[in-house]
Amino acid sequence: MPAVNAKRTLLSALAAAALLLGAPAHEARATIVERVVAVVGERPVLWTELLRRAMPSRVQIRMQATDPNVVSVQETEMFKELLDHMIDDRLEEQQADKAHITVTPEEIDHGIANIANQAQAQQGRGVTAADVLAEVRRRGMSEQDFRDEIRRQILEGKLIELRVRPRVRVTEQDGRAAYQHWVLDLKSQQPVEVRIIALRVIPAVQQVAQAKMALAQEIVAKARAGADFCKLVTQYTDDGSTRASCGSHGPQAFATLLPPIQTVVRELKPGSISDPIPVQIGPEQVIVVLMPMGTAQAPAYDAVKDKMMQQAMLEGLERARKQWLQELRQKVYIDVRL
Repeated sequence: MPAVNAKRTLLSALAAAALLLGAPAHEARATIVERVVAVVGERPVLWTELLRRAMPSRVQIRMQATDPNVVSVQETEMFKELLDHMIDDRLEEQQADKAHITVTPEEIDHGIANIANQAQAQQGRGVTAADVLAEVRRRGMSEQDFRDEIRRQILEGKLIELRVRPRVRVTEQDGRAAYQHWVLDLKSQQPVEVRIIALRVIPAVQQVAQAKMALAQEIVAKARAGADFCKLVTQYTDDGSTRASCGSHGPQAFATLLPPIQTVVRELKPGSISDPIPVQIGPEQVIVVLMPMGTAQAPAYDAVKDKMMQQAMLEGLERARKQWLQELRQKVYIDVRL
């Protein structure tokens, strides 16, 4: 499991924590020895601060792993990444002080209300700010810690608007690049149905492999000439599990298809017949002939241009933010002691 980005996945970590509510309370308790884990400028970052910020991520790690050694390795990674984010927070706080940027309690309340509105839209039922805070407390995070996290995110947003946004210029090319990424992501998440004729190959017997390839080419010729694909499946496929279903396993997530099959499905129009494709499935070698049945089509770029330009702006802001923080690090004394 990759290290958990505590700042970006706070709410998802809290949601995941629900599964651990029945765990004994003593699991999260230990004797705490205070120490300095980093120094940013003249300000220390304390171990207790790191532990407090790590609470949601530690819960998530314990939810997904039970082996103490695995938990230890994952927590070590998480602590390092979280401390790196806390250093960024300190740098941003210093910049906010210089620019006289503050966050009011009312802005924090508004941020929590926005979270409640998003939860309400996702769940289709009424969710209030009080519900959000109650859920936060129920899952082991204090209301003050939660409000501090919201304050940091609002502060960062203001700094990005002041210091980072002027660095970003989004072009039409950026929008089209974001669109291409979006289309690929959309396609990987959508279910796709592929009909397949599979011919098993004995790799060590060259003549048999050549004969199977010749047969696959013959099947392709017949299918492209108009032969019924389902009848060809019944006649030729070596996959008994799909012989009666026209070579289909039913709708599957595009990302679960084997990479060589993904490549061909991307290129073929629905109903088209592929050339024979050699595929390695575990210890077996198979020659397959595909007929993709298609997926929902992504809208044209012009129909989602505004959304894509906004996505390109967000990506540009994130790149510029990282560069800005790197520049700040070069100007400030930082000593990591974790």
